Amino acid sequence: MEKINLQKIENVAFGGGCFWCTEAVFLMLKGVITVTSGYAGGKLPNPTYEQVSTGTTGHAEVILVEYNPEMISFEKLLEVFFDSHDPTTLNRQGNDVGTQYRSILLYTMPEQQQLAEGYIKKLGNSKKYNKPIITELVPLEKFYPAEEEHERFYARHPEEGYSTAIIKPKTEKIKEKYSKLIKTPKH
Repeated sequence: MEKINLQKIENVAFGGGCFWCTEAVFLMLKGVITVTSGYAGGKLPNPTYEQVSTGTTGHAEVILVEYNPEMISFEKLLEVFFDSHDPTTLNRQGNDVGTQYRSILLYTMPEQQQLAEGYIKKLGNSKKYNKPIITELVPLEKFYPAEEEHERFYARHPEEGYSTAIIKPKTEKIKEKYSKLIKTPKH
C-alpha cells in the first residue's frame, strides 16, 4: 500500500452542476484521496438539500476534493473540471437549472486562485467555447457536507435513470480523454 504524505494533502471545491456527476468524475482520478458532496458559496448555515434546491440559499452543489499534489497536479484537476461540465452556461448544466448548479471553483490557497485565473484566461483565449467562461472563482469559506444519501450516488445507483443518462456518459468521456489519470479498479 502506498504511503500518503499527509503534509502534502490539499483541498479544493468544484461545482459543475449536480454533485452526483462531479463526484463520480473526481473519484476516478489517481491522487484524489477523498471526494465529499456538499454545499458551499452561500450564507445559510447548515443547509439541507431541500433548502439548496430552492435556489434561494446562495449555495451551489459542490464537491470537496482532497488530493495529493505529488500524485496529481492542481492544473490537471482544473483540466478535468473544465472538461467535465460547460463553464459557459449560467446557473445550469443540461436539464439541471438553478443557481445551485452554477459553475464555481472555491480555492483554499492563493496559488490555486492564481492557477485557476490563468487557466480560465488561457481557456477563454483558446476559442474552445464560443461564449465567455462564467465560472465563479471564490475562496472556500465554509463547506457543508451533503446528506448521506448523496454520497457515492453513482456507485450505489449505477442503473438509475439519471446515472445511465447523465453520469455514465460524463465519466466515460473523462475516462477516454484522461486514461492515464484513472485509478485502476481494485478486485
